[in-house]
Amino acid sequence: MRVLLSLILVLIISGCGYTPSSKFAREVMGEKISTSIHISAQDPENTVIIKDAVDEAIIEVFHASLRSRDESDTHLDISISDPSYSPIVFDKDGFIIGYKMSLSLSILRHHSGVTKHYLLNGTYDFTVSPNAVVTDQERFEAIKYSAAKAIRSFVAKVSAEGATAKRKSESKE
Repeated sequence: MRVLLSLILVLIISGCGYTPSSKFAREVMGEKISTSIHISAQDPENTVIIKDAVDEAIIEVFHASLRSRDESDTHLDISISDPSYSPIVFDKDGFIIGYKMSLSLSILRHHSGVTKHYLLNGTYDFTVSPNAVVTDQERFEAIKYSAAKAIRSFVAKVSAEGATAKRKSESKE
């Protein structure tokens, strides 16, 4: 019975023309991707975190391989704004116990001689002990999660571009 239900579900999904968004993104980006990140002189540690998050997203979401720039289909030039912290939660004594960390990623996508610019934002809310300073570990985690949100936004935009391009090519046929 389970096999029959699973088979019916697969037929329904495949019959309606469902295509995963990663396929659209892969069509836009290609199979081989390279990345470079502009190192911030003020905060070089964050640069490494962002680079790792971008590379991880490329492998997981685009199902592409990382290559050197001369071997790649697409190259991503990434730069990060200085992260900003805003207090969002206060305790009864007025001490800050919650922050919102915001950052912006600027990504230039070079593919087939065409360059496209993306400006993406990511935020992350986190708590601290009352009257405490934000530790390096909390700061790194906040930057990592904020960057991951910005990268997911990039993936969504690239997937939408791929779906739009496919729709346009199908309508021409």
